[in-house]
This record gives sequence, structure tokens and C-alpha cells, in this order.
Amino acid sequence: MSTPTTATTSAREHAVQLAPRALVFSGGRPADGAGAPRSFTHPADRSPITTATLGTAADIDEAVKTARLAQPEWWSAGPSTRRETLLGLAATIREHVADLAALVTLEMGMPIRASKAGVLHAAEWFSYYAGMADKLRGSAPAVSPPGRMLNFTEHTPYGVVGAIIPWNGPMIALALKVAPALAAGNAVVLKPSEIAPFSSLQFAELAHQAGLPAGLLNVVAGGADAGARLAEHPEVGIVSFTGGNLAGRAVAAAAAARHAPVILELGGKSASIVFDDVDVKRTAKMSLLLGAVQNSGQGCFLPTRVLVQDSIYEEFVEQMVAAATQVVIGNPFDPAVTMGPVVNEAARARIQAFVDRSVSDQDGRLVSHGAQPPSTGSHLSPAIFADTDPQSTLAQEEVFGPVLAVSRFTTEDEAIAIANGTRFGLAGYVWTSDLARAHRVASRLEAGNVSINGMSALPPNAEFAGWHASGPGSEGGESGFYEFLRTKSINVQL
Repeated sequence: MSTPTTATTSAREHAVQLAPRALVFSGGRPADGAGAPRSFTHPADRSPITTATLGTAADIDEAVKTARLAQPEWWSAGPSTRRETLLGLAATIREHVADLAALVTLEMGMPIRASKAGVLHAAEWFSYYAGMADKLRGSAPAVSPPGRMLNFTEHTPYGVVGAIIPWNGPMIALALKVAPALAAGNAVVLKPSEIAPFSSLQFAELAHQAGLPAGLLNVVAGGADAGARLAEHPEVGIVSFTGGNLAGRAVAAAAAARHAPVILELGGKSASIVFDDVDVKRTAKMSLLLGAVQNSGQGCFLPTRVLVQDSIYEEFVEQMVAAATQVVIGNPFDPAVTMGPVVNEAARARIQAFVDRSVSDQDGRLVSHGAQPPSTGSHLSPAIFADTDPQSTLAQEEVFGPVLAVSRFTTEDEAIAIANGTRFGLAGYVWTSDLARAHRVASRLEAGNVSINGMSALPPNAEFAGWHASGPGSEGGESGFYEFLRTKSINVQL
């Protein structure tokens, strides 16, 4: 367990001073929201950050109006202007990586090393989509009669994109939506989580200072009423949402009522299949780190179910338990810390109640609570459940915390059936030294993203999409760019 030092305390105070006091940024300037005041605290020690006024549905209306006015000039300025502007934004992110990372750590407790890596990764998304801005292309299919008719397609922006992002990785979540939407010629109204709004607001201000025209990126940090208004607003052309399934269904219903398209990245209960030809000690440690320690288990595509082949099962569980005792839990501003708190006390209580209920219901056998967490703040240690019934609540429901469900399997077919046996389909993981089996199993997993012997780093040029209850739509790559464009077919009589 780590204890605070003078350096980490200073870093925290620096972040507090950076935290924006206005929860709306619209038309190139910060403004107070029209809603109720909210007090913000740091999840590691519950110390105060600030009190600010939340944005509301009325603030969303004003932001959408501002975005609509700004968007036509952005589109008509041409792809080279969008390319150079987004390259400038990427450079600005890199220039301010320390400040943006400090805000992420302050608002939601991610260890500072991970926060910095996330901010730099966000810069890569802006760089990549800057390069896509001038690669927009249509098609010209051959039509009859030849020489007398021409058909071609063109792509145009939706106008205003409504983007709703969660708190668990705010800078990268912002980049996944804002970068391609702007590159495609849209304006954006962004609603970050009211739990962790500061890094998004700071980025919007930095982007404006770096040359993004006023009104193209507007941020309203509000509650459910603000999100609902953004989803139902008649002048928002498309909604891109990342979050939980219940909220995602509400967003989809609101958009469907006005025939607007949606991109939904929802929950997951991803399975990690471990075959008996792996390095047991290394794979057990990696399974713990990726599924429970990384971001304190607060990630939709983390491998929170671990399926282990019979012949190595007992040794694997022992190695996971041993690895859990070595996790450094504590002040997330300390660079030595590998696991910070969960986002707030409500989340800590919810996750602990889930663990207690799983013990009571005998959903699995609790074999480790890991290292002792600090008594202050919303810290938890990793909880490892062995012998989990694949059909139990523990194995079927998304906990969104540092809780692993470990089950055994005998055959490849059995492992695939267990892995596919949930309503989700966001990610899957395969661990084996058999190359043929790795490809075979990956092809049979019902998930939009599969990683073999590791975890995808979400490269911006690769598609990221879910199946089933994990939501429709793509982020990343060329597909993620064209999600924010409408296609028009034009016929010309020659």
C-alpha cells in the first residue's frame, strides 16, 4: 500500500487549481450551468475539489443552437482546414498532457501513469482522424445506358453530433467521438458524466485556444435531464453514446422517436479463455491486472470472466491470489501506485454489496481480497471468486469494479460455449501458444473485439464495435469516420 508524499500532494493540489469552475463551455467560452450546485470530491481521500452548477436541458438547447450556427462554415472551409486544425488539437493535447492527466486522476481516481497514457492515446486519435479529413471519397458505379447517365455518391455531415461519454476514461472516450465527428465536418455537443467533467471542459477550452472555431465543440456537464434532452433534440443529427445498458436503451428510444441514428457502446462481461499450454504464472498475473487492477476494474471491455482449463486450474488460481497480494493500492497521484480507488463512495458500496451478495448466494468461492486497501477514500482490493457457476449472477452481470469470476473448462468447445453464454458481446480474450487454436477460437467468439495473448490498445485505425447487448455502431478506423457522415446518391442525365 502506498502513502502520500509531498510530491503527490503537490500534484493533487495543482490539479485542484486546474479544475474548471464552470460546467458549461459553449460558443468558445465557459459559463455557469442553469442547474443545481454540485460538490465534487477526490475519490482517493474524499477531499473537496470544488462546487459548481450543473448544466441542464436549457443549456443543451443553447449549445445545440450554437453548434448549428458554427457547423456550416466548418464544413465549407474544406478538408485541409479540418486536417490542420485537428493536427493542432493533437499537438495541444501532447503539450498539456500533464495537466489533462492530473484532472482525470483528480476527478475519477485513475493512477497518474495510466491517466497520462490515456491522454497521449487521445492525441493519437486526433492525429489519425486529422488524416482522414481529406480522405473522404464516394463511388461512381457504372449505370445504364453507358454514356447517357452518371451516378455517384457523396458524403455530407449530419450537422450537430450529440456525444455522451462516461466517467471511467474521459479523455479517450472524448477522442473516440469528437475527433472523427469534427474530421467529418460536424459540430459537437458533448455531455460528459457529471461525476468527472473537468478534463472534458479543460480540453474544450484548450481546443478553442488552439484555434478550433467557437461553437464547434460545446460541453455541457449535466445530469440525466441534460443527456435526455441531447438524445431527443430535433436538431441533433446523430447521437453517439457510451455507457450502461439501461441508459443506452433510453438514448436509443429517444433518438428512434425522431428517426435519428445512434452509435451505442454499452456494457460487457468479457471472457478470457486460458488454455493449458500457457506460462501459468505470467498469464495469471496478466489476467488479474487486465481484469481487476486496470482502472480498478472499471471498464466495459475488461476480461472480468476468466475461464481456465482443468489441468492448470488450481495452479492458476493460486498464482492469481499471489499476484493480488503484490498490487500497490493507494494515492493515484503516486507514480508507484498501480491501483487507485473506484470512482466514488456510492460505487464502492455498490461493488462491495455485490461481493457480499455473491458470497451469500454461493455464486463462487471468494479466494482473495488482495492487498489491504487504504481506509480513506473509495478504495477496494481485487476480489477473486473461484469455482464460479457460469450461469450465476456473478458471471452474467457487469460489476464494473475489481471483481473476477473464475470458472473451469475441459474442452475447447465447452470454453467457447461458456464465453458466448451471456447477452453481451463486446470483447473476448484467448491465451494459448497454439497458433491454429488461437485463430480458431477467436473466429468462434461472439464479440466485436478479440485479443490473443494480450489486450488491444484501441489503436485509432482499428475498428472497435460491440455485438448483441453491447450495442450497435463502430468507433475507430474508417468505419468510425463514416459513422458521422450521411450518404447521398446523385444521378445525372448526360
